[in-house]
Amino acid sequence: MKPTVFAVRALPGGVPAEVTARAELRGGEAKPAPRERIHAEGVEAGILVVTYLDRVDDALLDGLPNVRLVASYGVGVNHVDLPAMARRGVVVTNTPDVLTDATADLAMALLLAAARRVCEGDRLIRAGGWRDAGPEFLLGREVSGKTLGIVGFGRIGQAVARRASGFGMRILYASPRDAGYPGATRTDLDALLATSDFVSLHCPLTDATRDLLSRERISRMKPGAVLVNTSRGPVVDEEALADALADGRLFAAGLDVFRDEPRVPERLRRAENAVLTPHVGSGTVETRTAMGRMVWDEVLRRLTGRPPAFPVVI
Repeated sequence: MKPTVFAVRALPGGVPAEVTARAELRGGEAKPAPRERIHAEGVEAGILVVTYLDRVDDALLDGLPNVRLVASYGVGVNHVDLPAMARRGVVVTNTPDVLTDATADLAMALLLAAARRVCEGDRLIRAGGWRDAGPEFLLGREVSGKTLGIVGFGRIGQAVARRASGFGMRILYASPRDAGYPGATRTDLDALLATSDFVSLHCPLTDATRDLLSRERISRMKPGAVLVNTSRGPVVDEEALADALADGRLFAAGLDVFRDEPRVPERLRRAENAVLTPHVGSGTVETRTAMGRMVWDEVLRRLTGRPPAFPVVI
């Protein structure tokens, strides 16, 4: 009999023929399978295919006793209880690197849109509210020549730095390690916040980074700064951010991620100076298709007895 693979939902690009030739695929439909169906149809599965939207923990795997590989679509793995997987001897893989450029592009798009009040202008025109344009009409902030502080200076952070250099921006970064990146200066987080006109977050979600931008740290940001977050929602105290946007301490924010997705706090949704996108950092046809190929490659590696290409190390 063929080994069983259960996919919680469909992935862009479809399933390679080699996978269906070697395994019986269950699930994999546009709408995510509910837990009851996963347990009923995946009880024999040795491989579970999930996305960053699907919680993987003891409660899920209690009904999937044969799973030995969780192939996850996405870079972040905060949706997976990694200690539980380690106790069970389950390998977890992800899809790193491939979404670097797409996420960096979106970070710059949010930065520019927030600085130049693009969405405010769009809403004004759609509502028929554009009557005239006096000297102080819808004034934004210039980007060229300003200071960009990047928090987390891995692949995506450095890709943002490359894009920002095209605007002649001065680059600061806060990171546990010196990246040795030409033209960028490493500094501590508090100094970065105090001196940066724009702050872009690119750190993973860990115990150390949860609420990294606390109320106190947001209060230390340069007055009139713009905050961009394409990392993870819990890195930022959303209530404190809403306060800073409302009282004008921060000029604007561009947010692609939120603490309790897909729920977005009403105060952020109502903030005219917040540009909001629904966690689409990797949301291009090219990137999402490539991520799907990486997931199925990990499945094929398991099916053919090869080691994983991108195991998540705890």
